[in-house]
Amino acid sequence: MGQPEQAEANGRGVLAEDVMEDPADLHDDADEPLPARSWRTRGDFIGVALVTVAVLVATLVVWLTSDARNTTSQTGPSQITPLQPVTVLPPALAEVWRAPSGATPVPVNLDSVVVTGDGGEVVGRNALTGDVRWRYSRDWPLCTVSTAWGRVFAVHRKEINCSEVTTLDTASGTRGPQRNGDAELGTRLLNEGSHVLTTGEKFVEVYRRDDLVRSLEYGTLRAIVNPGKQPRPNCTYGSFAVAPGKVAVLERCPEQDPGDRITILKPNPEKSDEPQVISSMALADKGTRVVALTATRVAVATPGKLTVFDADNGSLVAEYPVQVTAEELAGDPPGRVASTFTSTANTYWFTGSRTIALSLNDLNPLWTVDGTLGTGTTMAGHLLVPVAGGLDVIDQVSGQEVASVPVDREGYTGPVEMATEGPVVLEQRGGTLVALR
Repeated sequence: MGQPEQAEANGRGVLAEDVMEDPADLHDDADEPLPARSWRTRGDFIGVALVTVAVLVATLVVWLTSDARNTTSQTGPSQITPLQPVTVLPPALAEVWRAPSGATPVPVNLDSVVVTGDGGEVVGRNALTGDVRWRYSRDWPLCTVSTAWGRVFAVHRKEINCSEVTTLDTASGTRGPQRNGDAELGTRLLNEGSHVLTTGEKFVEVYRRDDLVRSLEYGTLRAIVNPGKQPRPNCTYGSFAVAPGKVAVLERCPEQDPGDRITILKPNPEKSDEPQVISSMALADKGTRVVALTATRVAVATPGKLTVFDADNGSLVAEYPVQVTAEELAGDPPGRVASTFTSTANTYWFTGSRTIALSLNDLNPLWTVDGTLGTGTTMAGHLLVPVAGGLDVIDQVSGQEVASVPVDREGYTGPVEMATEGPVVLEQRGGTLVALR
């Protein structure tokens, strides 16, 4: 048979000579250069200039509005030598340094470092000298400063609330985990061991230890995801206390209760916006205050009386007469936290005119020191209580005065919150922190 004059290609008939092309022709076409375009025209330069200006402006705007520009972080050495507690009380104390610290409601100290907070700046200081180890500041004012889990917590105000929570290394001031929250103005931080609570009049939140993830929201939420989950969303809160695994809140719910209400919450429910109530007791009185909370008991003060409830089931345990007046309980305590201090022997409560020792287990009153200016602190196994003109040294078991130490407060007569760091006695006098030795 003869060869066909046409070959099938791609399903259509084409001539054989149409399929093959001269390789030389292909080579010549590939080597032929494309016409070059010039980028040197006046329009090109204008376009490049406009793009450059836009990038620079955008970069400047980001810088001007960024947290980095508005933050100053001056870190210090990472090594510290903790001061050893003293075993003998000093015969006298004199001021060794002082610093403004309006954001610390009580002295903030840990491992030979004393932390002061004022304006927008947090400063870590050498406890013995007051010398600066590190600084951290924002262009927002501080709400409060505290410690938890060996770290410093600084809470700054942004616009309408205390929303910026920053953790700082105690030794160096290096920033750790941060969180933007919804804490109210005037908040305090309470540490129950594994969680930190922010106090507030209508809303409180709890952060867990490891990563500052919010574990509890209670009260009037700004953004409600699951409606109907808050047990009493229209109440206000007067005072708080914490213990491991428990949060006590004094609620005022006039639409539901004629008196106040004491509620015990879990700090870590299964869902953060679905609170888990351990117990809740309606009280007969108004103007009450949560004083202290333990694993099994919660103490509530009313004029002339301290009432202790079972924290797990809300049942009444006991009522004790105490010297506390309606004037001393009027309003809410600063930060909605009663002035208390817990040692290895007792819990101490400052009523406003006296310090009352409560047992660690049952919270029953043990003894009272009249005429005090604050709760006090411990040193060399004794309780140091601030009084006019100095400090009374109190035996923690009997409540008897065993000595007194004069302190010149230069005319200051207001409340005094105290702490000790090694041989240094710290006094928070209003917006000033004073170190004595």
